[in-house]
Amino acid sequence: MLHLAALGIGGWVVVSVLLALGSAGVATALVFGIGLVVLVGFVYALFGVGWFEIERVAGLYGIEAAPLRLAPARGPGFGGYLRGVWAQFCDGRMWRSIGSFITATVIGTFVLVLAQSVIWALVSGVSGLFGGASEPDPAFGTLFGLFGGLSSPLVALIVAVLGSAAIIGLALLHRTITVAILRAGVRTQQLTRDAQTSARQRAGAVRAAEVERTRIERDLHDGVQPRLVSVGMTLGLAQQQIESNPEEAKALIAEAHTSTKAAITELRQLARGIHASVLDDRGLDAALSALAGRSHIPVVLDVRLDGRCSREAETAVYFAIAESLTNAAKHSRASECRVIVRLREGGTLWARVEDNGIGGARVLPGGGLDGISNRILAAGGTIRLDSPQGGPTSLEVSVPCAS
Repeated sequence: MLHLAALGIGGWVVVSVLLALGSAGVATALVFGIGLVVLVGFVYALFGVGWFEIERVAGLYGIEAAPLRLAPARGPGFGGYLRGVWAQFCDGRMWRSIGSFITATVIGTFVLVLAQSVIWALVSGVSGLFGGASEPDPAFGTLFGLFGGLSSPLVALIVAVLGSAAIIGLALLHRTITVAILRAGVRTQQLTRDAQTSARQRAGAVRAAEVERTRIERDLHDGVQPRLVSVGMTLGLAQQQIESNPEEAKALIAEAHTSTKAAITELRQLARGIHASVLDDRGLDAALSALAGRSHIPVVLDVRLDGRCSREAETAVYFAIAESLTNAAKHSRASECRVIVRLREGGTLWARVEDNGIGGARVLPGGGLDGISNRILAAGGTIRLDSPQGGPTSLEVSVPCAS
């Protein structure tokens, strides 16, 4: 009610200034330079009023509303600046907030009039009780006339009660109208943010799949394929030697057998890199224990989970940790890694991988960290890398447990 009373006094001053600026800008538009400057000032004044109204309502009613932002320049030079000013003038959220401000000003005017009537009624009622006489407020003479047959104190009491109820009703009406106006903009912003988040997640998923496919192709081409080719050539030589030199043929077959087992091991590791079956069967804790046991660097594992998360969330965190340990073994020259995993409040699966290596890790397109970033982004999570030159390196990932 105090907000409305203040706007009922000062709001019309602001509206008058806005109308004066707009009228002056339009009237002097044909005068080179002058009208343009005034119109630009008019747009900035509109922005200031809109920003104030959003902050006022958000603070008053505790609603979540992003502050109003000035539209940036839409290109280089003065022309781009003017296009930015025009975009600001066409900003629907700014105009909604100005509409809310004008609505509050109008309601505030009625609140002031009603407050005056309540005060006058109380003064008249007290004067009547002590035998005094007060003329009713001319603005409310009709209301007093409706109760002309009643005693003056009773009329004053009725007018005071009705006026107070009307003030409270106007305050509730203001809340309903202005929150509806501003929440329309908040809803639009939320939908825009959700669409942008979905687009980023989709792009991250596509990029992660592309990076993973490239990695599989590289591992097959550089590892398993040459080994299988070597097995085939060795068996071919053994076939040629089997009659003329049986002992040499046996040695070649033994070599091919050893290479075949190595190829099977590489294929198993490659399949594990695509999908860790232990993750589905026994959970993230067991999968990370197996991962730490296979690591070329000693790993200190600290996992504290009270329950299971979604398959997508656990898979994203597992492969982020697996790729981090692989990178540490290849590039960091670290002597130890530490892995911490927690299920935080709010349903977030959080993990941190630290190593005492030389640092300097960077996200490069197609690299391991790029794959981690895209996989975490696709799961709706966030990633933070801290790797100064000289080390140490730490990687933190957070993924919604229900992603």
